[in-house]
Parts: sequence; C-alpha cells; structure tokens
Amino acid sequence: MSYTLLRGSFVIRYPDLPRQGPEPDGDTVKFLPDSPALVEALPRRSGTPPNINRRGISVRLEAVDALETHFEETHQELAGADAARDELLRLLGFTNVRFWEDLPNKVRSADQDSLRGHVLTNGIDGNGRLIAFVYAGDHPGADGTTVFVDGPLVDRSVNAQLLAGGLVYPAFYATLPAELRTHLAEVSQAARRKAIGIWPRSAGDPNGAATVRDLEELERLVMWPKLFRRIVPYLAAGFTGFDGFDAWLRADPVNRDDELFLIPKLERGNLHDVVKGTGQQIQLTMWPEDFIISPDPAPPGTPVKPPLVATGDLLIVAALPDPVGADRGNETVTLLNLTAGPIDLSGWALSDAAGGRKTLAGPIEGGAALRVTLDGAVQLGNQGDTIVLVDPQGVSIDQVTYKADAVRAGRTIFFDR
Repeated sequence: MSYTLLRGSFVIRYPDLPRQGPEPDGDTVKFLPDSPALVEALPRRSGTPPNINRRGISVRLEAVDALETHFEETHQELAGADAARDELLRLLGFTNVRFWEDLPNKVRSADQDSLRGHVLTNGIDGNGRLIAFVYAGDHPGADGTTVFVDGPLVDRSVNAQLLAGGLVYPAFYATLPAELRTHLAEVSQAARRKAIGIWPRSAGDPNGAATVRDLEELERLVMWPKLFRRIVPYLAAGFTGFDGFDAWLRADPVNRDDELFLIPKLERGNLHDVVKGTGQQIQLTMWPEDFIISPDPAPPGTPVKPPLVATGDLLIVAALPDPVGADRGNETVTLLNLTAGPIDLSGWALSDAAGGRKTLAGPIEGGAALRVTLDGAVQLGNQGDTIVLVDPQGVSIDQVTYKADAVRAGRTIFFDR
C-alpha cells in the first residue's frame, strides 16, 4: 500500500491572527508542507484541487471520523468531541492548549503554535483536503518519496491510536487499501469490545436506536458522525420525525445517499440501506467498519489526475511593463521551466488583473527561460498589476504582483523567489 511522504509542520494557531486561526478537531488538523508543489501532484478522486495557500492545507485523517465539534453551527456530544481533539493534539506533541471562551474551536494559546511532523497521503478529498495518516516528528525519508504502509506502520499513526482508544468511529472510504481497512477494523472492534472512549455512550447503532426529538437532543448524543451530518440538514428542512428520512436520503444520491459497498453481503448499496428511521428513532443497522464509502464522484469532465505541471514547476520570473516607446505589443513576461524536461505550452495562458488573456503555444525546454511578448490582449499596468499563469485546465500554476514603485521605463522587473 503505497502512500506519498510529505514533511512539514502541524499548525494550530496563527500568531499574527490569533482569533482567525485553524480549528483543529478530532480528525482534522492544519499542515504546512515543506514542499507545497508535492501537494499539487496528488490524485484528486473527486476532481477537487487541493485547497492550499501560504498557511498550508487541512489534513483529514484517513479512516476515522470524530464527533463534530462544529458543523453548520451545531455539534455532537462535546465531551467526546473535545476528548478526540485534545488527544490528537497531545499525540502530535502540543501542550497547554487553551481555546477562546467565545470562540471555543480556535486556539487562544499553547506552548507551541506549530510542530514538526509528517503525513502519508494518497490524495485529495472532495473538500480539497489531504487524506492522510498523520505522525508527529520528522521522517528520515526524502520529501515526496513513496512509503509502503503496513499494519505496524499504520499502528504508529495518530489515526490508529485514536481508534484504539475508542475516541473516534471508523470511516472507511474506497481509497483505503483493503489490507489496512481489515487491520483498522480489528483495532476499532477491540476498542468497542473493551467499551472504552465513546463506545459506552454510542447510540443509533446496531445495539439500539437513538431517540431524536429535536436538534438540542441530537447535540447531546454520541453517534456515527456521518449520520449526524445527514440528520442536521434533515431537521433544518422542517422534518419532525424520521418516517421520511429514507426518501429524503434517496432524493440526493451524491450529497446525502452515499454509495456504499456492503462487505457482509458482497454487494453495492447506499446509505439508506444501512439506516432505519421511524417516528423519533434513528438507527445505523450495520457497524461502520462493515461497509466501504465511495468518495464523491467528480463532476463530468473534471480531471481526477493531478496536472502534468504542478505549482512551482513553471514560474513567472520577470516582466517588462513599461518598454521604451509604445507599450502595446512590446511588453514582455519571462517564464522559467524548473523541470528536467520540456513543457508543451499549448492551451496555457497568461492573464492580468483586468481579465486580459494571452494564449501561449509551443514548448519550453527543461531548465530554459522563455520571453513572451504580449500582443495587447494582456496589458501590464504601469501603476502595478498581477500576472497569472494558468494551465489548459484553468489551474493557476503561478502568480506574481508588482507595484508602481517597481516600474521604470525600459527596466525589467525580476521576481525574486
């Protein structure tokens, strides 16, 4: 089972924006990779590109689902939700973590705002997050290398430790290799047999139905979080009982009625096949480790493979916004190919802040620079501008901005990265 190693730092607080920082929970944490370009090269099964910026990307822990600390202005039983979150942070090495009283999901203070760590990932989910096994500390391997993940290695992950402690439910997607799924199912089953963590309070499962008369009652319960995330919008739609829940699920096969593979039956099904609702009672009729969830399908025509050229492979390194004489037809932008091989620029484009678009063509050799003369469709402003380089799928590969004080007649601006 091959995963990609990404080295970096886990981040729980922004010192410059302490009240606008990340919101770690029991199965999600912010990660700042050392090599952001490696993230762009990961598969995206649902067609969603990675939601990454200069502060990093959210990591969704593979194979687990923690009680919700915040979901559409609601939450699940906070004792269990906070216990999973606090243990995740402890396992990553964070200490003395305190949260704002009026913003209970944001970190007010901690001994460390960020800590070194690494993830083993096999792709991007439908929300643009990394799906990964998460580990504290650095890995001895080189960034971006392929790592074989087996039972002993997965047991050292934060994911497996949360399962073993009974602090999270299993949630197995089709992207999880079968051998790891079987192993982690046994880890979760052992915790349930020991009746530790959330398991003594678990409701709405094969051991018995949960009674839900309103949202307030729902927020006090411990139940499989994906079922909770379906019930919240169902109640918000005005339903007062679960007699219509089956039909409500079936009405949206993508966002509600997830496609499943039912392992004991060896057949395909949907979420409605494992949920029973009548009156005020709702129940998951199979344990979560007994079915496999299909990721959200990619919209028609959306690529699921990473772009052939990732962010950081082809850069805008210079621009001439104010040439001597007439600007129109004489302005230039210089590109640099950092890869070892040629890149075909057919279908690529440069654009400016005003929305102008200059279509590119032809190859740019590995390690070479290419000076592109603009034809007027893109006009670089002498008072400052933004230049964007996009690939044929419309993915932004590079972007630079300059201000008026950098513009001098006949002088080329160099973008020092």
